[in-house]
Amino acid sequence: MSNPVRLLAALLLAGTTLHAPPATAQTASIPALAYTERTLANGLRVYAMRDTASPNVSVQVWYDVGSKDDPRGRSGFAHLFEHLMFKATRNMVPEQVDRLTEDVGGFNNASTADDYTNYYETVPANHLRRLLWAEAERMGSLVVDDANFKPERDVVKEELRTGLARPYGRLFSHYIPMASYQRHPYARPGIGSIEELDAATIDDVRAFHATYYRPDNAVVVVSGNFDPAELNRWVDDYFTPIRRPAGAIPRVKVTEPARTAARSYTVTEPNTPLPALVMSFLLPPATSPDFAALEVLQAVLASGDSSRMNEALVRTRLATDASVYIDEKQGQGLLAPYAILAGGRTVAEVEAVLRRELMRLASEPVSAAELAEARNELLTGALKDRETVEGKAELLANGVLLEGDPRASDKRLAALAKVTAADVQRVARRYLDLNGAVTIRYLPAAEGATASGGDRIALAQGVVTSPLKAPADIKLVTPASDAARVRPPEPAAAVAVRVPQPVTAKLANGLTVITVPRSNLPLVSANLVSLGGSAADPVDKAGLHALAATLLTKGTATRSATQIAAAVEALGGQLGSGAGAEGITLDLTVRTSELDKALGIMADVARNAAFAGDEVERARGQATDEAALALQNPGALSRLAVARALYGTGAYGAPAGGTTQSLKNIDRADVVAAAGQSLRPDGSVLVLSGDITPDRAREVAEKAFGSWRAQGSAATAAARPAAGEAPLRGKVVVIDMPGSSQAAVAVARDTLVRSDPRYYSTVLANAVLGGGYSARLNREIRIKRGLSYGASSSLSASRRAGAVVAAVQTKNATAPEVLGIILDEMKRLGAEPIPAAELGTRQAFITGSFGRQLETVDGLGDIVAGYVQSGVDPSEIGRFMQQVREVTPGQAGEMARTLLAPAGTTTVIVGDAKLFGDALRKRFGEVTVIPLAQVSLDKPTLR
Repeated sequence: MSNPVRLLAALLLAGTTLHAPPATAQTASIPALAYTERTLANGLRVYAMRDTASPNVSVQVWYDVGSKDDPRGRSGFAHLFEHLMFKATRNMVPEQVDRLTEDVGGFNNASTADDYTNYYETVPANHLRRLLWAEAERMGSLVVDDANFKPERDVVKEELRTGLARPYGRLFSHYIPMASYQRHPYARPGIGSIEELDAATIDDVRAFHATYYRPDNAVVVVSGNFDPAELNRWVDDYFTPIRRPAGAIPRVKVTEPARTAARSYTVTEPNTPLPALVMSFLLPPATSPDFAALEVLQAVLASGDSSRMNEALVRTRLATDASVYIDEKQGQGLLAPYAILAGGRTVAEVEAVLRRELMRLASEPVSAAELAEARNELLTGALKDRETVEGKAELLANGVLLEGDPRASDKRLAALAKVTAADVQRVARRYLDLNGAVTIRYLPAAEGATASGGDRIALAQGVVTSPLKAPADIKLVTPASDAARVRPPEPAAAVAVRVPQPVTAKLANGLTVITVPRSNLPLVSANLVSLGGSAADPVDKAGLHALAATLLTKGTATRSATQIAAAVEALGGQLGSGAGAEGITLDLTVRTSELDKALGIMADVARNAAFAGDEVERARGQATDEAALALQNPGALSRLAVARALYGTGAYGAPAGGTTQSLKNIDRADVVAAAGQSLRPDGSVLVLSGDITPDRAREVAEKAFGSWRAQGSAATAAARPAAGEAPLRGKVVVIDMPGSSQAAVAVARDTLVRSDPRYYSTVLANAVLGGGYSARLNREIRIKRGLSYGASSSLSASRRAGAVVAAVQTKNATAPEVLGIILDEMKRLGAEPIPAAELGTRQAFITGSFGRQLETVDGLGDIVAGYVQSGVDPSEIGRFMQQVREVTPGQAGEMARTLLAPAGTTTVIVGDAKLFGDALRKRFGEVTVIPLAQVSLDKPTLR
């Protein structure tokens, strides 16, 4: 329901039009977007959604320009400009947007789609005025010069290489659009190409900016805790003076022709551990009334474990992953079913089944149960979209840019309630025409190959692009002198963050129930947490607890895996399971009205899992495929390998998901024993967060779990220590991956456990080093040198071990340089006092991230579940922010000297060794090189 007080307050917005929420959007108690709108004299459209329950505010500026508007011969331009907007303006120095967001406890980001480019920030509400000032600066006074352009172009090139280094990166970022469109510029990859990025000139960039970045081509959305009258005044002060250019805005008017014949491509690619298959179909524009039915179709086909593609391809072990990519656009969109094959399967097998499922959608109506399940899943998703001020702003802006209607998301919900089985069949017949399908068969290249082979996928000759025409009135902006520079306005008084307090109870059977109440939306998250995770896996059976967790949802004494998935998904939820180092977790989020039923299913899974032999083999096969995929991903492999090198044979050295070898050593009896020891009422905790009271939580927990009784002995601590024999600890290791487009660098050292009283000081020391965009590693590696798309360090602290890992991906040739920077920054962090101002920005960054996590029921549940598994009292949630704020520069510096020093670090670099090996040895001495074919994550020697 809409808040009448909020609607009344919105009437204070002078010169605006108030829209009452349409009745059709009240479906399933989902609140409509209550907003005000106005258009300034310069054409800028401004939307506002007030939410005084949040301590935050989201400011979003969406420009009606995207990759489809890239000039001829300049693909990647819109995306490049997304980066440049974070550089200097007349009154802001480069990266000052980060100072105004991340450094005060907020965050910012941007994205480029085919049809739009958006910039969004979420900050504590008292910083709203500063962000409006900054966005107006970017819109009206951006400095476009070589000093900003060239380094950021290098960063974009590294972003491109990072994507291509991942398995299937080329398939999803390049081949799908290039093969799917024959005329529309949607065919061009949004990130562009190295050649066209290098061909760009500063004059090109200035012309593009002057053409599209103007107030009458933009939408501003403000969502959160603000005073409406103040917001209006600030918008007028900062945005009204921006001039609207005289020229018209060029628009792409190309229509993609209907497909008259099917097309197929078979390509071979290196770094492809398993074959893949994609089929693409053209969809109508986002404004089409068919899209509600298409969303239901997509959900029936691929949403959840009971979906048709999961049943037909994953459950049968034809594929290790299968889903549907759906892309709504201003013009013709795409629907693309895809599958990553299971080991030993052929593309022909998978393609036959996929075609059968697509034809079945067109030839027969979906069942009433499937229709209800899809609708409920979509309604729960709509509630989640409305949990945060950022999510609400994005929904509104997306509707404006794609459909020309701020009420588009609410109208879609109303339409969703009316979709019938006949509608789904009709859109399947209309849009999933196999006679016009584009099929890509993506196969592994021969061993040793480093280049693409097979059919060539390139831009069609008929793709229509336009040359860039420079406007006559380009205004060149130069940075103001320090004396003349206008400073951002001061922040207002801070808005208090309300932290829900957990309430703990215990059932007679020993099950602990923790309630974290918050009732802004009818959603509840449930996390059942046990102790005994991957750190308890036997030395030769890595992946045991992860396999047990997966199998919990794959059948009980009375329900099959399909029945479990269908029952939960019919309630609009999805039952997840997993195992980390410290325990097994079952989790789901549902609407409040469905909680009793959902918990009954969760309890059945926890208590009565069958661990059928065929399910064990199916789960083992999928886990084996996933382990094989990780070995081909430079970033993932570097992190897995550095953990093994650091901890050796210890409990924290092996991959939590197992290896291709260790998974073979696990039998059904192992799985049953591991689950039985870990999941038991006297060793488990049920966390219920969201729209629920402690009394109600105890009632539903008693109903679902009260009769659960412990069987056998509880899990015990792993016999072996956290760290064991580790011959590569403290060394530099290179895993040679010939042909890789990038090198992934991971530097690690052990630190402390989560319960250590020095934890918060170490969190701050790591945050200064590599926590966030503004931290030292990213500043030195990305911002100053353009050597990577991003550089960071993370601190993990568990019950019995902790580590800090710095991770970067860069060109192969610059891997030694990047490693040197990481070690130098670790050394400097401990050698020089940390400035109080810098520490303050990191404190704000951490507390702000924590505060935003509190906004969602999933976030609340995850925080408390993490505390339970790490051996921390759940009441810590109320002390977290204060503990962070109390750390002094001296305390953080001491942790930097003792726990984050470069001495004794362990390094793994995954990349093409011939391009950096000699330089690495020259700078760092002895280097252990392991060919990729010899890598074994089962052994402390990594081979």
